[in-house]
Amino acid sequence: MLKAYQIDELTNGAYGLTKENAPLSHYTTFHIGGPCDLLVEPTGEKELLRTYRYLRSEEIPYYIIGRGSNLLIRDGGIPGVVILLNRLYSDVTIEGCKITAQTGAGLLDVALLSFEAGLTGMEEISGIPGSVGGGVYMNAGAYGGEMKDVVESIHAVTRDGQLITLTIDEMEMGHRTSRMMTEGMLVTEVVFQLKEGDPQKIRAAYEDYTHRRTTKQPLDDYSAGSVFKRPKGGYASALIDQAGLRGLSVGDAQVSEKHCGFMINRGHAKASDVLALIEKVQKEVKDQFGIDLEPEVRIIGVDKRED
Repeated sequence: MLKAYQIDELTNGAYGLTKENAPLSHYTTFHIGGPCDLLVEPTGEKELLRTYRYLRSEEIPYYIIGRGSNLLIRDGGIPGVVILLNRLYSDVTIEGCKITAQTGAGLLDVALLSFEAGLTGMEEISGIPGSVGGGVYMNAGAYGGEMKDVVESIHAVTRDGQLITLTIDEMEMGHRTSRMMTEGMLVTEVVFQLKEGDPQKIRAAYEDYTHRRTTKQPLDDYSAGSVFKRPKGGYASALIDQAGLRGLSVGDAQVSEKHCGFMINRGHAKASDVLALIEKVQKEVKDQFGIDLEPEVRIIGVDKRED
């Protein structure tokens, strides 16, 4: 619980836009999640660093959210402060084959700008529904491409508040992980290194990947993307389908009829519904195939708030 003087300090205008008791369901693609004590949205690097360093110095619990994809926030929300790095922290510049993007820029937005500039490299990952900061933080990927394939370097803030630059070799990017994740860094800016390409081929590849997504994934429904990591020797979606779980529901949470790797919110799902559905799917797949499905979606927050 934030103390009165901490709220007064954070809401004095020096840290960005603020909102108390903000419902986090408004800031996730799942449209699920309880409130946080205070939402802070910096609009520039000075505000961001001031916010981050103040929270660390006061030992205030915090969490950072970008575009809110790949995220399930529990029904009790997040005690403390949520830093929102979204459209107000999303500047993008292009110089030659390099693109520099603030962490809140959408991956799709950056990809489309790269295509317009005749640059190739982001076609596979263009449809990932997240921010560049979140994408590099977890080394997001799709259709065989990953963030590590196109990122040259990042700017980040360490836990002790120091600004650093990491090259791709220093970022230790693996399958859905990175040094930034394991060391709890805050990514502030991402530098992409792309290549010149044929505009017609770039557009054709982008349209092909877009067609695959729209025809095979439930993009019109509220979801957090793929719920489970790919197990060795197979696909989570195939195992779920083979287990007879297509369309399985708990409350308003449902295994997607269109793609079994997704779980959707049919309108009024709670985090507890999704978590119960995840457990049911894991149990059935384990019982039938002896395979443990590990969640890829990040599950954060508390089930119930303390008074």
